[in-house]
Amino acid sequence: MKEELMKEEQEASVRPAVSEAPKKERKLHLPKSGKGRRRLRMLLILAVVVAVAVGWLSRMGGNGMAVGSSYIPVQVMRQDLTVSVSGSATLEPADAYNVTTLISGTIQSAPFEEGDLVSQDTLLYTLDSSGAQDSVARAGISVEQAQLTYQQALDALNPTATISGVLNEVYVHDGDSVNAGDPLCKIVTSTDLTIDFLFTYVSPEQFYVGQSATVFIGDFDGSVQGTVTSVSNGTTVTSNGRQTCSVRVKVENPGIVSTAYTARAVIGSYSSYGAASITMPASATVYAAASGSVSGFSKLSGSTVTKGEVLCTVDSDPIRDNIQTARLNLESARLSASTAADSLDDYTIEAPISGTVIEKTFKAGDKVDGASSGTLAVIYDLSSLKMEMNVDELNIGKVQVGQAVEVTSAAFPGQTFTGTVEKVSVNGTTTNGFTNYPVTITLQEYGDLRPGMNVSARILGETVEGAVCVPVEAVSRGDTVQVALPGALAEDGATVADPSKIEERPVSLGINDETYIQITSGLEEGETVLIADQTGAVMGG
Repeated sequence: MKEELMKEEQEASVRPAVSEAPKKERKLHLPKSGKGRRRLRMLLILAVVVAVAVGWLSRMGGNGMAVGSSYIPVQVMRQDLTVSVSGSATLEPADAYNVTTLISGTIQSAPFEEGDLVSQDTLLYTLDSSGAQDSVARAGISVEQAQLTYQQALDALNPTATISGVLNEVYVHDGDSVNAGDPLCKIVTSTDLTIDFLFTYVSPEQFYVGQSATVFIGDFDGSVQGTVTSVSNGTTVTSNGRQTCSVRVKVENPGIVSTAYTARAVIGSYSSYGAASITMPASATVYAAASGSVSGFSKLSGSTVTKGEVLCTVDSDPIRDNIQTARLNLESARLSASTAADSLDDYTIEAPISGTVIEKTFKAGDKVDGASSGTLAVIYDLSSLKMEMNVDELNIGKVQVGQAVEVTSAAFPGQTFTGTVEKVSVNGTTTNGFTNYPVTITLQEYGDLRPGMNVSARILGETVEGAVCVPVEAVSRGDTVQVALPGALAEDGATVADPSKIEERPVSLGINDETYIQITSGLEEGETVLIADQTGAVMGG
């Protein structure tokens, strides 16, 4: 084959140059069979892969590092390292309250101004409460009426003695049925009778208190003994011209005497003039207030009773129904009265918190229309400021209550304020599969900072002193770093001159902040690690 080619070349060299006729253009035809087409496709793919491999190997060293690539060399050093979590938030007062009211009326007084420091329960507004006071008075009357009705219902079930005294007469016994208005018993305050006698032409000095008197009652045979209880200190003249003095005598009632009788008396050697009227002691009759059956009447005539003492029971279903209804009405009246009294308190508006009045929108003389009037005043508790910063789920484990916080504000460049983590909430908010947790930070000393300002915060966590550190960007996945051994870098100190002298080394990691990470093993202080320069060539895989 080789010899034939050489022979053709020799013949061509001696062949005279002649004008050749235009040759017919030859076209490339793809194989018509499917097998031929697949073979051609495989050859083309193989050619492309070989070309790429040759070009890559021509540029790579033995460890996959691009020769001449640009890096940032960083020396491993020791420094104090503090775990921190940064974020931003808006400052708020320690507490805030918008003073509002549901009451409508005219403001009578508003003894405060914007900027005043008020204590909790300080009077802010007084509204005209005349209408509410009338409602309270009416509610009180309703309670009294309901109480009276309830007591009457109880008395119907258990009749009581209306006065203290002695049972003079008993009209019913246990088991009797009575109707409303039927008498049950009569009570008298005393069994003593009182009679005022006139003595003519006798000086009052002839009688004295405690003197014995013989009393003759009506047409009864015999007499009863009495005692002088009072003597007039002068005399009077009767209608028929007789001069008389009065002597009061107390006589024990023998049990049959009433006001229908008259009496005469003999005191010493003097007889009374005319017929004297008998005065009975105070008495009261107890009546049934409703129909029912009597039980528990154990008192007999002559027994003493005290006012309010239960005498018996008059029982029936209607009586007990009336008691229940009266009790419910009383409870309802009391509830209405309590509500009316509570509403009266609403006409006096006090400060719900201690703080500074930052806004006063209504003054004395203004009219308010309940909730539609909006905010009457705004109070801020400025004893401290607080902020709520969102911390992502990757860093929330680094935050604990009590940690110090560095706070800065663009409004005060160069100043740093100190806060404290007050609360770490477990109620996170998830967005697009990522969760943030609110962290509350309090500033006790906040200088010229004001509520509403936007600030940046850095929560300071665990601190390791003298930690072996490298930039966070120096650590690759798998916890490895690129270590530049002697001779790896060019004279400029930033370009890889000999990739074979760059070592990929595994390391153990400790804490980190946003810039540096602690190396607990695998590196020594003073060694150099490489960070790929994002503006130049980067490391290969």
